[in-house]
Amino acid sequence: MNIKPMLSPRVQITAQSTMQTIEIQTDTVALEGFLTVPKSATGLVLFIHGSGSSRFSERNQYVAELFNRAGLATLLFDLLTPEENAIDITTQEYRFDIDLLAKRTIETVDWITDQQSLENLSIGLFGASTGAAAALMAAKARANEIECIVSRGGRPDLAVSALPEVIAPTLLIIGRRDTDVLHLNQLAKHAMKCECKLVTIEGATHLFEELGTLKLAAVAAREWFLKYLEE
Repeated sequence: MNIKPMLSPRVQITAQSTMQTIEIQTDTVALEGFLTVPKSATGLVLFIHGSGSSRFSERNQYVAELFNRAGLATLLFDLLTPEENAIDITTQEYRFDIDLLAKRTIETVDWITDQQSLENLSIGLFGASTGAAAALMAAKARANEIECIVSRGGRPDLAVSALPEVIAPTLLIIGRRDTDVLHLNQLAKHAMKCECKLVTIEGATHLFEELGTLKLAAVAAREWFLKYLEE
């Protein structure tokens, strides 16, 4: 279905939040991130970047701010270390290593649940491109911790074995003009047994670079997170 998002009557503009730089210590590496927790937040959205994106992306920060203004906490973090990212820019060997990306997503979820200041926040995953596959695999592995998932321009086909076992409500957002990826998401939707909704953004291609399309995708994602992280 095509989507023309409407603002939810539950959405309220909150006071500005302060973004803090954090270090997520996993079993093997330290991952850097930007954490923003608005006052009275009830949910935390983890941004699972894909295909060379990072926490410094202005587009990611724009979407995160839109979530923050609706009272959602956000964590923008890098799945790769600076050294790995430098290699990946040339070889692209890490961005398609879904097992590695999923492992680090899982480790980050575990890190969050160990933080006293964050333990009461429901967790949602916001995956893009290959990051969406990592998010789906993490949701399978941490079914008790992950409340919902949004995939934007995602590649769920790269996590095909996990799809039938994901139980978290999942929203698949695709650009109408991103025809190849749209087909892959349609197949993924049929493979999933959880609540799953696929929406298309009219006029958008894979990166949602067309005027107004990123905002439409972000609003659709925000509504999904507000619905499932505040229940």
